[in-house]
Amino acid sequence: MTICCLNPDCENPVNPDGNRFCQSCRTPLVSLLRNRFRVMRVLSDEGGFGKTYLAEDIDKLDEACVIKQLAPKTEGSWALKKAVELFHKEAQRLQELGEHSQIPTLIAYFEEDSYLYLVQQYIDGENLLRELNTRRQKKPSRQIDSLYSETEIRQILLDLLPVLRFIHTRGVIHRDIKPQNIIRRLSSKQLTLIDFGSSKQLTAKFQIKTGTSIGSHGYSPIEQIRDGAAYPASDLFSLGATVFHLLTGISPFKLWTEHGYAWVSHWQNYVKIPLSEGFVLVLDKLLKKEIHQRYQSADEVIKDLSQGLNFSVANSHFSYFSGYKLQIMLLALAGALLLVLGEFWYKQFNLDAVNPSSLSQAKQTSEDGIGRITMMPDFSLAVTIRGYASSVLSTAISPDGNTVASTNDRTIQLWSLQTGQAVATLSGHGKQVNAIAISPDGKILVSGSDDNTIKLWNLLNGQEIGTLVGNQAAIHTVAINADGKYIASGSDDRIIKIWNLATREEIYTLNGQAAIRSIAFSPDGKYLASGSDDKTIKLWNLQTGQEIGVFQGHRDKVTAVAFCADGKYFASGSSDKTIKLWNLETGKFIRNLEAHTGEVTAISFSPDGMTLASSSSDRTIKIWNYITAKNIRTLAKHGDRVESFAFSKDGKTIASGGADKTLRIWRYSR
Repeated sequence: MTICCLNPDCENPVNPDGNRFCQSCRTPLVSLLRNRFRVMRVLSDEGGFGKTYLAEDIDKLDEACVIKQLAPKTEGSWALKKAVELFHKEAQRLQELGEHSQIPTLIAYFEEDSYLYLVQQYIDGENLLRELNTRRQKKPSRQIDSLYSETEIRQILLDLLPVLRFIHTRGVIHRDIKPQNIIRRLSSKQLTLIDFGSSKQLTAKFQIKTGTSIGSHGYSPIEQIRDGAAYPASDLFSLGATVFHLLTGISPFKLWTEHGYAWVSHWQNYVKIPLSEGFVLVLDKLLKKEIHQRYQSADEVIKDLSQGLNFSVANSHFSYFSGYKLQIMLLALAGALLLVLGEFWYKQFNLDAVNPSSLSQAKQTSEDGIGRITMMPDFSLAVTIRGYASSVLSTAISPDGNTVASTNDRTIQLWSLQTGQAVATLSGHGKQVNAIAISPDGKILVSGSDDNTIKLWNLLNGQEIGTLVGNQAAIHTVAINADGKYIASGSDDRIIKIWNLATREEIYTLNGQAAIRSIAFSPDGKYLASGSDDKTIKLWNLQTGQEIGVFQGHRDKVTAVAFCADGKYFASGSSDKTIKLWNLETGKFIRNLEAHTGEVTAISFSPDGMTLASSSSDRTIKIWNYITAKNIRTLAKHGDRVESFAFSKDGKTIASGGADKTLRIWRYSR
């Protein structure tokens, strides 16, 4: 047990319990302040006006509390009068606001030994500035594009805006919102707004009177710094500056000292991650220099954030490529187009005209006995999402068709296919993410990385839930079986590992002969196919973990493997520019699919099993009638090699990623 010296000038105030005098400054020690509060240690030094202490309230079973001490060194000065005024007002504001789960409760306010003391509820947590710095320390500088995702920033806004609504409707404005004054509780992760020492009562008298400037430069709006006037819209500017700091890692104070208020007009230039268009407009309105152009109430911001702004996503990263006027013009044009067409953003904007087929159906029967009615798919480009930091190496669509996931260097970016807004950025890998897969129930996303790890993510809230460690080299491919029980990973260490998704335990280690580039589970879960740099495909029995067959014929490394929905056939794609079709039951080669002029990067059968799609370094996605080996459709809009693609569960949407740093959404348009 310790006791803290209350002399504000003491350099080493912590003493063993039982001392009568401070061992550092010899000031008499107060065992219980006001016969109730046991002061334990200093939390912060207020620079000549007192200190803030951590204490225990013995009247509440030694519950932790915070004690603010006002002990200015000067007398009769304007600074002293202002400090006393603010100290009184903080106590008054806390008392007036009563109990709110996101505002510290006032416990006591009193004078003792010529010092003023304010006692309030202790919030066990870390303020957002420290949280930001902690995240920065955990990431090498070269990885820091953003330490908070758009989803996290949205949640911070939605957590704090009701608090601002609460205080504003009670005639109080905070006047000093910044990361240091927002604490995230350790237990509930709820955000708490602290330090009402700068708050003022919002009265008609104050609104028309020029007052003293109170606040923090960079975070405070121009009317507050210039005139001392503050309104609900002033707090909203400060909140916008706060989340800008978290989003970019750049202090608004630094920008203010260099550029004044000019920085708010081009704040988007400092953002290094993709942002949804609606969110850009919300943050832009929060940061308006002129108060009349800003949001006027917390409810207005909550409405826009909660309902979403129904803008076209075709240019969801327009802020990276044009000025604000161009953005508005693009929105206007998009709106007019949508009105004319009478459809939402999924309406096709571009039609590919490569190898079109006029046939709607064709009955095909081949000598190997495959026979069915094959629909000729007609996909067109609906949306292009730009602003990625690197090639989009892997994509996946959730089973409900609501979310598309894509790799973005060391992160995974999630987008809503319904609203076109960014849903989350999943950060945690130390190096480039190469592969992702989503569980059949849509709850878990699995990612493999150059950092030799596999990470599991809760797709519903974007939180990391586990890391699988075992591979000794970069992981290039991951897969989840049809019932969601098992994960497979393939690595440069020539090893395939099979994991239990629920327990995260390793079940098998399958040894290949070269780096593993692709893996796929059979629909019935009995087999696993793997393609590797040694030009072969291996088939594995998942009940025994034994290799049961090797398929040879490619002239270069095998980059992709996929099973047909009925499990009778599987296909392999290669750097030799070909796709081979195999009969799983007989182990025999059936036919080649040849039309690509570059490396085949990914392949997938359509969910109905009627067609096969492939992507390539030749910048195209090709859709095949694999029965006749004919290319029936070519999607050619990427500006560089197509690295990956994925079908939606209903087969009506394709999401593709490319080396052109774009994610493209294709819609079945028949």
